[in-house]
Amino acid sequence: MHHVQLAIPPGAEDLCRAFWGEVLGMTELQKPPVLAARGGCWFRGGGLEVHLGVEKDFRAAAKAHPGILVGSLADLAKRLESHGHEVVWDDNFPGHDRFYAFDKLGNRLEFLEPKRAA
Repeated sequence: MHHVQLAIPPGAEDLCRAFWGEVLGMTELQKPPVLAARGGCWFRGGGLEVHLGVEKDFRAAAKAHPGILVGSLADLAKRLESHGHEVVWDDNFPGHDRFYAFDKLGNRLEFLEPKRAA
């Protein structure tokens, strides 16, 4: 998979930069000029690209979500909480620790890490 795209409302790019860039530490990518004219922004980190595309009649994804594999889940949870994002832990995915959180626009996100062998 090359990337996942989430919808954002018009004019929300700075909120995305604050969350995806500052909180999650992903690097913003320069969009090709023809696509930049549409608005939105793209980020890359840990082998994943997230494209945030403007949708006129935006509605946050409350159920649909990307599952983002991370290397230090507990540290990420602390970082999100320190920036005011609620973290909801869920132990119903065998072989993984995971939690759900929401971006600044209300899109649901799943973060998971494989459990270490005992």
